[in-house]
Amino acid sequence: IIEHPEFKHITWDLKPTKKGKVQVAKSRGGPFSIAYEVHGNGPIHLVWIMGLGGLKTAWQRQTKDFGHTQGDKYTSVIFDNRGIGESDKPLMRYSTSEMAKDTVELLDHLGWTCSRQLHVIGISMGGMISQELALLIPSRIASLSLISTAPRLIRTIPFVENLRNRINLFMPKPLDTQIANVKRELYTAAWLAKPDETEYTVQPFPTNGDRFAAGEIAKRQDPEAFNRRGFIAQAVAAGWHHKSAAQLKELGDQVGRERIQIVHGTEDRMITFLHGEVLLRELGGTEAGVTKAFYEGQGHVIPIEERKEFRELVEGMVRKTEGWGKE
Repeated sequence: IIEHPEFKHITWDLKPTKKGKVQVAKSRGGPFSIAYEVHGNGPIHLVWIMGLGGLKTAWQRQTKDFGHTQGDKYTSVIFDNRGIGESDKPLMRYSTSEMAKDTVELLDHLGWTCSRQLHVIGISMGGMISQELALLIPSRIASLSLISTAPRLIRTIPFVENLRNRINLFMPKPLDTQIANVKRELYTAAWLAKPDETEYTVQPFPTNGDRFAAGEIAKRQDPEAFNRRGFIAQAVAAGWHHKSAAQLKELGDQVGRERIQIVHGTEDRMITFLHGEVLLRELGGTEAGVTKAFYEGQGHVIPIEERKEFRELVEGMVRKTEGWGKE
């Protein structure tokens, strides 16, 4: 895979409108820096929050689709959470609530502070951070898309087993074996086996699974960006995330249930489908106005496996909510 001509192009060269690092958490154990990029210059503001062990560039399909192909309509911000990528990796206890405060400080730095300005999209641990973010600044949320995520971990054996396999990526075992395990947990077998369907620079990889493996290998070639300490600190934050039914009711009350959508695959092996069902129910359900997008047979990474449909989901929430309650 490393010798494949596309390997050096696995991360696309998408030029940001703006990039930088912002100092956060000055009174919360910091300061430390969060690295971000802004793509596009449109009037609609999208906030993309990545999951456990994911670099900001893992959003590159959405960064291209919204921040470049439609860059006159949307402005997107992507960033590395604390513990990964170009952001600092402080040695301390991480929590989704503290990571949400990091995000608020980044948004304040960008000047994205208007009422009902932010369309927030969070996946997996990023969806947990998004819940905390919405409780911190509910009046600034235009829409909230919670993807493959959980209000808290329930019947956690699959999650713990998957987490152990992912942590094992740092152990001296054959990398091929470890990446094969992660592939099975995150993606559907059918999608992995299909010919590479993503845009390419030189030539496509043989399969979607080969492209995913190439990205994982490339990430691990930079221990400054991806290391055991930062990953485990993020895993602790995800594992301890806990929003009660009462807190989710408050979230729905303050943000507005018609502004929220829950997206989950029935065959998600990382955060099982039960979690999406609980999240939907405790936010009030479709009868209270929450949008449901449940994908039969789909796994954990819907934004990649169902890229076109996922784009339409986000666009649909924007169309539905943009302009409601803005000052």
